[in-house]
Amino acid sequence: MLPAIGLAAYLMLIRPRLLRWGATRGEAQRPLPGDAIVRRPHIQATRAITIEAPPEAVWPWLVQMGGHPRAGWYGYDRITNDGHPSAESIVPELQRLERGDLLPTPPLGTGYTVEQVEPERTIVLAIRAFHVRISWAIVLLDAGDHTRLLFRLRIRCRPGLLGLVYLVLSESADFLITRKQLITIKALAESTYRKS
Repeated sequence: MLPAIGLAAYLMLIRPRLLRWGATRGEAQRPLPGDAIVRRPHIQATRAITIEAPPEAVWPWLVQMGGHPRAGWYGYDRITNDGHPSAESIVPELQRLERGDLLPTPPLGTGYTVEQVEPERTIVLAIRAFHVRISWAIVLLDAGDHTRLLFRLRIRCRPGLLGLVYLVLSESADFLITRKQLITIKALAESTYRKS
């Protein structure tokens, strides 16, 4: 009886908050670029943070993301960047991002493919693998004296054990990694903007 109550409490109270950490209800419900890549997702998470800097100060940090040899994912580097530290400065040679580019994710040497780039506004990434389809929209909303940074992740897995394991692992780990990414990007962008 107790495990059932715990599961119900998680599904009704905790899970919805984790899936929209930092995002308003309106931000979580609005359509975003890349939504069509994953139709009828098993998981949709929209997370957000307010950055006290304009979009042009945030953009350079986003466009250089990616596993080594790129600037890192600004998450937990031992997990998300093969132990290489994420960059703490803007890397000029990584400031170009084009449709079709591959942003590596360790440890398997696979990664996200860039689907769409709209400078200082949007990056849409996707993974299309045998067992999973993922879209990740990174959206900058100009709010005058600050920026709202939204991350939307949509995941759909194939039926079967591999898909189920992927869903369970990704839902539990994704919140922690995404939260760390957003907080780190905020700190980096605000710090460099104040110095400029």
